[in-house]
Amino acid sequence: MNWVEAIGYLGTALTIAASAMSTMIPLRIVALLASCAVITYGFLIGSMPVVLTELIQIPFNAIRLYQMIRLIRDAERAATGDLSFDWLKPFGEARRFTAGAVVFRQGEPAAEMLYVESGLFRIPEQDITVRPGAIVGELGMLSPGNLRTGSLVCVEAGQARCISYLEVKQLYYQNPEFGFYLLKLTSERLFQATQHTGRRASSVPAGSEVM
Repeated sequence: MNWVEAIGYLGTALTIAASAMSTMIPLRIVALLASCAVITYGFLIGSMPVVLTELIQIPFNAIRLYQMIRLIRDAERAATGDLSFDWLKPFGEARRFTAGAVVFRQGEPAAEMLYVESGLFRIPEQDITVRPGAIVGELGMLSPGNLRTGSLVCVEAGQARCISYLEVKQLYYQNPEFGFYLLKLTSERLFQATQHTGRRASSVPAGSEVM
């Protein structure tokens, strides 16, 4: 086996290794290395179809690698205290809601969460106002039976990005680090809801009956 064949075998080995990986960032990196090895081999043996195939794949792998690294970076920053979810915009579908519209009701099946871009929304059961820059509906993904834990009503007309749980789960499984930070963000929301409930309970006068 000469050194040209060795490069070809290296490209094959890296391609197989990339196919066997379950996390996206290492997969994309190895896939890029495999493409470089195969392109080199293709040039050395004069096979332009091989070179062309790998040249087409490189931009796709590079773009997806950049997107995943950016997601992790932005999610990590949010998990340290900045509850900005702008990084979810590319994965959401924009929808407009009119004042008075019921977006969803407590107990309904849940299939997506919302990122509020404009307008004003309210969760009546918890007396929580949801303003632009916040997410809502993410807890339905974790609730038993994927049911809504509260209703959402549009108070002032606005727009929200709707991100399906399927999309969120795909991002979660594709990269464990992203999933870890998403869990931290969701935990932050749970703590906020618990603190809000505690404040409401403490505001009830002694001897009052809570309905």
